[in-house]
Amino acid sequence: MLKRSLLLLAIGLFFGFVTGSAQGKSEGTSAYVPVTKFDPSRDAAKDIQDAIGEAQRTHKRILLDVGGNWCIWCRRLDSLFAANQNLEELLQKKFVEVKINWSKENKNEAVLSHYPKIPGYPHLFVLDSDGTLLHSQDTNELESGNHHDPGKVRAFLTKWGA
Repeated sequence: MLKRSLLLLAIGLFFGFVTGSAQGKSEGTSAYVPVTKFDPSRDAAKDIQDAIGEAQRTHKRILLDVGGNWCIWCRRLDSLFAANQNLEELLQKKFVEVKINWSKENKNEAVLSHYPKIPGYPHLFVLDSDGTLLHSQDTNELESGNHHDPGKVRAFLTKWGA
């Protein structure tokens, strides 16, 4: 009885593995992983290419968030999304987000040279799903006092989201 149970379990696991592998091949073997942290060691060009593939698959636009861990306003913008679930949900619904590091360790000059000059950080670029630049956003315009204004950020996401 135990041998039969083990045999059935082994057969079930085998077919589950084979079926899962076949599904993985038809849907793509690796799932897209969003770039949600500024990381000087990342390949920004590859991150953007991966985001284009995901944006085309999901019919979303791409939001490039350029900044760094050194930037207080970058951290404030991240905190706004963390504290406002409805804004985070709107961002995820409308965009494939890619954080592009800009710091003394890696200024990503080659990648960022394809976009308009950045006056300050964080800076947002909205790309269509094919990677075409649609809008360059100075985040100073989204601020109120010493924080980003949730209403202004919501209006920006709504206007530029797919």
